[in-house]
Amino acid sequence: MDAFSTVIRVASHQQHTEAEGSPFMAHLLGGRLGVEAYARYTEQLWFVYRALEDAAAGLRGDPVAGPFIRPELMRVAELERDLAHLRGPGWRERLEPLPATAAYADRVAECGRSWPGGYVAHHYARYLGDLSGGQIIRDKAERTWGFARKGDGVRFYVFEAITNPAEFKRSYRGLLDSIAVDDLEKQRIVDECRRAFDHNGAVFRELDGQFPLSA
Repeated sequence: MDAFSTVIRVASHQQHTEAEGSPFMAHLLGGRLGVEAYARYTEQLWFVYRALEDAAAGLRGDPVAGPFIRPELMRVAELERDLAHLRGPGWRERLEPLPATAAYADRVAECGRSWPGGYVAHHYARYLGDLSGGQIIRDKAERTWGFARKGDGVRFYVFEAITNPAEFKRSYRGLLDSIAVDDLEKQRIVDECRRAFDHNGAVFRELDGQFPLSA
């Protein structure tokens, strides 16, 4: 029987690939969009990660979600430094989620309140992606818009407290493999992970509508 970390990765591969392959992300990584598009994307991330991290405190003692609440992963403070750099003083008052972002953040918050397994699905979809593909975005942003290496503007992608990302990801996958749920709940978590990537893809589609280079 395959390890759960393998099951969840394989089962969500299609949705993950579709989200990553969105026109918006392709154009962003291809350097064909301006810094405004990058800033707008960063704003959307703030809403999702605030939902994730607002729920974290109440889940620290939970047998299912608690082991995944790791302070070295927390991103909201770094996102806020990036947004202050990108948007200047008063950035918070001007922040507005896209409809797809609001739906995404609401779902994360709902899972955080009532379903620890679903919270783990969203946690996995976001944070493990940040440690992997997120580094590609950081590198492109530094090269395209001249941010200081690992400095303001890209701090969201910099995990200073994780000195060995490969080892950290292995330990994270180990947590998934030992998650304290039965097989039926594991399937529900897999389904929610697919849903998380679908939410992410919906945000990308709305961003593509705002920056329609493909039109």
